[in-house]
Parts: sequence; structure tokens; C-alpha cells
Amino acid sequence: MSLHRKKYLNVVLYLCRKLKGEVRGKKKLAKLLYFADFDLYEKSQKSITGDVYRALPMGPVPSMLEEIIAEMTKKKMLGVEQIEERERYNPTEVYKCITEPNLSVFDDEEKKILDRVVIKYGHLNGKQLEELSHAEAPYIGTELRKEIPYELAFYRGTDFSDL
Repeated sequence: MSLHRKKYLNVVLYLCRKLKGEVRGKKKLAKLLYFADFDLYEKSQKSITGDVYRALPMGPVPSMLEEIIAEMTKKKMLGVEQIEERERYNPTEVYKCITEPNLSVFDDEEKKILDRVVIKYGHLNGKQLEELSHAEAPYIGTELRKEIPYELAFYRGTDFSDL
């Protein structure tokens, strides 16, 4: 699978825009991307971002996320703020969209999946999303730190009747 860079940048912007202009926390952003990619793959055998996910202790993590965020910050598409929420905790990275997402890069099905991810998971925090992803076949079926095969999405049994 190859990276769909243009779609990737716009997925991040789209998620930010739909969640009141920001995504709070790297873990949350990583999990929202995971659900978008694996939902679409389970339904249509394709991924939106084309990224490779690894099974890390905190759940599935897209391997190109850091690079994509760096590129978006440099191009002034995304603002990243470090916010101290609690003492003795790492600051939370808050991603704010500076530019509007270009929706023309997505087909109808991709848009529907993205909206579904926003509605279904957008209100949850990183920890809650981590727990959900830990309970899914792709994560359970993958050795720690290894690449998560997209084919494991077929063992999730997602109900797409809400699409």
C-alpha cells in the first residue's frame, strides 16, 4: 500500500475542522486515523491515508503521522500547541487547523466513513479510543511493535448499517 499524501493531509484537516477546529492529543488523532483507515478497509478493501499502522502499547499508531504533522506545520496548514493539562503529565498536543480541508480529494464513500468516525469516536478522549482499539482484532492479532495487517479489519465485524 502506498501513502496517499494529499488525502492524508486533508483527513487531518477534516477531523480538526469537524471537531470544533482542533484535535486534542496525538493519541486521539492517531486512533481517529486508525478507525478511518480500518473502517474503510473493512468495508471496501482500501485505506484513505495508505499509512502503515504498528501495534504499540497505546494501540495502533500510523507510522507516517509525525512526518505528516511536521509537513503540515511547516506549510502553515496546522498549528500545534503544547498544553499543560495536569501536573507531572506530558503536555497535551493540540492540533488546530489553519487551512480548510480540500474535500475534492475524497470520494463519497471516504467522506461518509470520515463523518461516521467523527460521530462515533470524535467525542471520546485518547484513553477511551486506546481502550476501544485494544479490543479490536487487528490490534489483538498483531505482535507488539509489528505492522498491523489491514486484512485483520475483516475480523472486526463492524456494523455499517448507519452509513
